[in-house]
Amino acid sequence: MRNKQDILDIMAIFQANDPNPRCELDYTNAFTLLVAVVLSAQSTDKGVNKATKDLFTVADTPQKMADLGLEKIKEYIKTIGLYNNKAKNILALSQELVSKYNGIVPENREALEALPGVGRKTANVVLNVWFNQPTLAVDTHVMRISQRLGFSNGKTPLAIEQDLMKVLPLEYVKNANHWLVLFGRYICKAQKPNCPNCPIASYCHSKDKKL
Repeated sequence: MRNKQDILDIMAIFQANDPNPRCELDYTNAFTLLVAVVLSAQSTDKGVNKATKDLFTVADTPQKMADLGLEKIKEYIKTIGLYNNKAKNILALSQELVSKYNGIVPENREALEALPGVGRKTANVVLNVWFNQPTLAVDTHVMRISQRLGFSNGKTPLAIEQDLMKVLPLEYVKNANHWLVLFGRYICKAQKPNCPNCPIASYCHSKDKKL
């Protein structure tokens, strides 16, 4: 595992290059963010945004989504992978938000993770992006980059999250997920990493690095 100072130096470079990174999912409130993140599992943000553009114009609250019903939800999101199961979860979580929380998305991890279709990663994104909490969501990009750069030897998202949380100060935690996701999406791509334009190439010891 890489030493702490190297990790902090890398994060400082990310911060200098992009001091205010943002989530690339489109949303207008806590509920639409929650739905978008649920839909993003094993799907691209671009694909999710295309589907939710019309969905959120008619159902931007839990009550409106519940009123829409399963079949109509499916119709809106049918271009997204695993849409049948995701539609069931969106309907169920919307109904639960109405019945248990008066239509308000809860601001704590335990309550979020108890909602249908919501795991730790989704909860962390909502807590971070909407509620401005220093949480760190580990998706496939964050997991791959963390392993590639030696941030963690963890084999699970939780293990990698815990390793990073031990090292990173709160000022970096808030944006770390965005930095790593965007870095993995546009520079350190899984199939063809863009090493010549990598801002942290000097810290990378990957066998497939090409400068």
